[in-house]
Amino acid sequence: MIDEFAKVNLHSRLRRDREALLWKLDGLSEYDARRPLTVTGTNLLGLIKHVAGVEARYFGEVFDRPSPEPLPRWQDDDGGDLWATGDETRGQIIGFYRRTWEHSDATISELPLDAPGHVPWWPEPYSRTNLFAVMVHVLSDSVRHAGQADILREGLDGRTGLRAEHEQQIDEEARAAHRARIEQAARSVA
Repeated sequence: MIDEFAKVNLHSRLRRDREALLWKLDGLSEYDARRPLTVTGTNLLGLIKHVAGVEARYFGEVFDRPSPEPLPRWQDDDGGDLWATGDETRGQIIGFYRRTWEHSDATISELPLDAPGHVPWWPEPYSRTNLFAVMVHVLSDSVRHAGQADILREGLDGRTGLRAEHEQQIDEEARAAHRARIEQAARSVA
């Protein structure tokens, strides 16, 4: 019984965070969705492309259920899975992410939590794993990148929140006063 509870709980959290990550693109121009927002080039559309590829590999290859479509480059020297090229459209990347969800969800639904898997890019003895460990790993990776997306989006236009229904109107004056209080506290100990 605890296995089914754990599986349902982890899977529902993964679904929630997938949607939250996509929501970070809502209302953005093509440029703002793609432009580098950190010194390492991190950008919102690239995060989605990366998370899609990671999920496709973990819930696909690891359980001998490869993705039915070609996967983007991964872990290469230029971080090609972390940014969108000029010939990749937002629709293509989002479509790939959504199709990955379907494939991943089928793997999660069809396999028990103790189903064995093999992660060839993990060192031994950790490469031999199971669905539970992979679900926790993918969820934590997705949450990490959703947090990055939160900060990137806040930096673009101040939008914060997990989903549209949690979004609040931005009171610029109150936000500036709050930031000033934090800045003052930091300066007081410098």
